[in-house]
Amino acid sequence: MPVGDPLQIGLKLAGAGVPVLPLRAGKVPFGNCRACTDGACGGRPHMKSAGECRCPLVCHGWAAATADTAVLTSPAWATAWREAHAVAYHPAGAGLTVVDLDDDAAVTWARESLPATRIVQTTRGEHWIYRGAMRSANAVRPGVDVKSRMQYARWLGPGTGPMAPLPLAVLALVEREETTPARGRVVSSTPERAAWDVTVATGCRHTERYVRTGLERGLSLVRSHAESGAGSQAFGVAQFLARQHARCPGPCGLDALGWQIVAAAVSVGVPGAYAERAVANGLNSVVGRAA
Repeated sequence: MPVGDPLQIGLKLAGAGVPVLPLRAGKVPFGNCRACTDGACGGRPHMKSAGECRCPLVCHGWAAATADTAVLTSPAWATAWREAHAVAYHPAGAGLTVVDLDDDAAVTWARESLPATRIVQTTRGEHWIYRGAMRSANAVRPGVDVKSRMQYARWLGPGTGPMAPLPLAVLALVEREETTPARGRVVSSTPERAAWDVTVATGCRHTERYVRTGLERGLSLVRSHAESGAGSQAFGVAQFLARQHARCPGPCGLDALGWQIVAAAVSVGVPGAYAERAVANGLNSVVGRAA
């Protein structure tokens, strides 16, 4: 656990563009004020149930996280900082995803299944931190939570090792949770996944038409290799798309595009695992790509 004044830690993180908030005893956020209790305020604009709340206090947990030093040092936050026991940050607000590994078995699984990335030691396990934001989900497998959008993670230090791009393998953990088939339903070779749209590309410098046109051309190219070579084409298409977005500030939703390339390859007979590896390698082969 980092030693130091919570406010000073928070200000240092905010200076690096990381949205933070104080945590009280028990590693939990401070409670809402009376006006915000039970959603009476309607919620903040960036919450799942979007509202118009502009409360100056540390209300709404992760949604209160900010990198605005004027807010962090305001009188409205002063009491919370004095009583704080730790600091939390909003991973997606910093363009990150945290894979929270809660025990030794989960850590062993990650070492065998996920690409190496920056690691932060925790009390019981490890945080694996990747570049790129995604939907959060708890208990995606035993001892594993994924923290990114609409969640906070406790700050336990900068960690060690280079930070890798968010891999399809992590996205798949949450996708499987969303696509568990109902009893009696026939399972197809690839589960249905959310298609790319502009809501996951808030940092893309390209127009929606440009992205969709490029994607459709790539999908057609993959499908045209029904006899052979679709896997190699999937790699090439993924690599091409990643290059187009390498200079975007991100996120660009490339992993959502990646799933559509995987589906196209599987539709012409490429094994699912092979298609996923080919697309992941194509996306990750471009240095500086926007997730």
